Amino acid sequence: MASRSLFCRNVGAFQLCRKIPLLSASRCCSRTEPEPLTVKQQNNGIRRILLNNPKKRNALSLSMLESLRENILTDADSEDLRVIIISAKGPVFSSGHDLRELTSAQGREHHTKVFDTCTKVMTLIQDIPVPVIAMVNGIATAAGCQLVASCDVVVATETSSFGTPGINMGLFCSTPAVAIGRAVPRKVAMEMLLTGTPISAQDALLHGLISKVVPEQRLEEETLAIARKVCQSSRAVVALGKATFQRQMAQGRDAAYATASRVMVDNLALRDGQEGIRAFIEKRRPEWSHTAEKAHD
Repeated sequence: MASRSLFCRNVGAFQLCRKIPLLSASRCCSRTEPEPLTVKQQNNGIRRILLNNPKKRNALSLSMLESLRENILTDADSEDLRVIIISAKGPVFSSGHDLRELTSAQGREHHTKVFDTCTKVMTLIQDIPVPVIAMVNGIATAAGCQLVASCDVVVATETSSFGTPGINMGLFCSTPAVAIGRAVPRKVAMEMLLTGTPISAQDALLHGLISKVVPEQRLEEETLAIARKVCQSSRAVVALGKATFQRQMAQGRDAAYATASRVMVDNLALRDGQEGIRAFIEKRRPEWSHTAEKAHD
């Protein structure tokens, strides 16, 4: 009798549910909060930023770019931040710009805003005082490839690929070419840009677009190993070194040496510069201040 009673109640509930309009269900679902375009978390000096829109192939829409920029900029000057890792959810690291934002219906003003924002993100990655590592597992094309080329270090899986297919859609990848053309030999960059043919992870490594190729199961381990190694150094010294590297790479040989020589002297004047030398002489671990405090003028 108990089982019969339970069955009757279930039937009654089913009949009741059949009378509820479907509109109510859709209204309920519409209240669900959308997934954030990027996800940020930080632990032990390492900030991890995840591109979190796999359904749209992690396209760098204006909203995605603005979210990524905010995640990078937040507390960027904090001594607790030592390195940033950018990765992506799904089989595509990033497919580049959202083409729906680049139609005539959006207009020239919107197009300008998209590319201006993208430029700000790419230059921010190179100008921010901490190293930025791209952890790539999948396809990176157009502005997605530009994002990879803009990072300081790139670790990619063996099945990842990189390309600039804009030419096939009537849109030459001119802005990605700025970063890619500074990362790989000119003729390699031009072949990528003119044909749109993607290159493999091994070719990307050969030509200098990425730093390391690893099996997928070791991607996170290898990337975190680099990040943790960075965290062992003085933040102030790393920041000075990164900024100097970017500056001298844009200069001729003689100007680059003049710049680098001045910075070496500045580095020696830092408290952490002198601490590192003393620790080496005394055969002990250095105790970094991670600040730009000077030991002498």
